[in-house]
Amino acid sequence: MKSYKGRGVVLHTLKYGDSSLVAYLLTDVGGRRSYMVQGVRSRSGRGSKLALFQPMFPVEFEGLESSKQQMHRFREVRAAFPLQGLPFDVRKSTMALFMAEVLYRLVRESEPNEPLFDFVWGCVGALDAMQEGVANFHLWFLAHLSRFLGFCPGNDYVPGAWFDIREGLYTPVQPAHTGVMSRECSAILRDLMACDVRLLSDIGLNRSQRVEFLNAMLVYFGYHLDAISAVQSVRILREVF
Repeated sequence: MKSYKGRGVVLHTLKYGDSSLVAYLLTDVGGRRSYMVQGVRSRSGRGSKLALFQPMFPVEFEGLESSKQQMHRFREVRAAFPLQGLPFDVRKSTMALFMAEVLYRLVRESEPNEPLFDFVWGCVGALDAMQEGVANFHLWFLAHLSRFLGFCPGNDYVPGAWFDIREGLYTPVQPAHTGVMSRECSAILRDLMACDVRLLSDIGLNRSQRVEFLNAMLVYFGYHLDAISAVQSVRILREVF
């Protein structure tokens, strides 16, 4: 077996047998990869790795690759850095669940994508440390994720513009078709794209605005990637935020 070292962010897990699971990670060394994790549920409760494999948890590992096995394995895996807020704040853990599911559904490539990985890795640390503006984080995440998936806005915003979802452009004239964001959502998209994640609390949105913008972004993503429709955690987000 060939060994290698890497970092990863947990996207999804599936129970396998009585004591094992399959973990899907976004990694720096190979894009999205699946790993067989054996003995993750120890009967004694000691030495369990289960706590490592929660949505969006960052890990460092030594992996094992075999030409005879489809899934990779871990020789060693550990938390990459201590999380201070994400596991204990229901708002942050809810967002982590949503972000992980979006990435699991949309990112399929098994090739290294350093810019995407660095963005996702940075999002984990930013969300964990955030004190104010948490309610806007998932919206900021979606807006900036569009950059790495290849369909971010292709021109500059002008006041009063609509955002044409089909063309990926801001336009001063409302398109005749229905694939368009409202003026308010278009302005929010501009604000989020321009905003430093540490200043998210400066974007004052109420609950109805967040829901409307989230719905608009799901339409936008859905126009380019059908898999977004399978994301189930959207319902929880709408209830919490």
